[in-house]
Amino acid sequence: MPVTSRIEEVRSEIAELTQAAPTTKDLMQGVCRLLHERMLKYNWVGFYMLEPGARPPVLVLGAFVGAMTPHTRIPLNQGICGAAASSGKTVVVDDVSKDPRYLACSLETKSEIVVPIFVKANVVGELDIDSHFPAAFGAEDQELVTYCAKLVGSRLEKSE
Repeated sequence: MPVTSRIEEVRSEIAELTQAAPTTKDLMQGVCRLLHERMLKYNWVGFYMLEPGARPPVLVLGAFVGAMTPHTRIPLNQGICGAAASSGKTVVVDDVSKDPRYLACSLETKSEIVVPIFVKANVVGELDIDSHFPAAFGAEDQELVTYCAKLVGSRLEKSE
């Protein structure tokens, strides 16, 4: 199956999940499961959310699918996750071995994408995906992951 049609199918499944998931937590777990199962190069998929009121600000691991990670709490001044949350911009790293910000979780990880989640124009968390393949995240992947992050942000905004 061509990547484009797989991404379109997954996007449709995510939209259905958004309608069916009773809670934001269920939605996030479902997004992780779907992306991990259906996108072959997505070897670890998880959400990190800003801990409310934490000083200094810290990202806390939420729903995820993949190997356990030692990084369950990430300060905003650390790692690729911290960089994405601090800047409010998507970060794509084609080769994590060449990025000094990378916090090693697995020797198998070769590339990573981190997309911030916004509620009322403020970063509240992010969707983080690791791949065992270098340069795994092209423009279509970035669009799909951004779509997922926006759906979660919309759900969070409605539940406030």
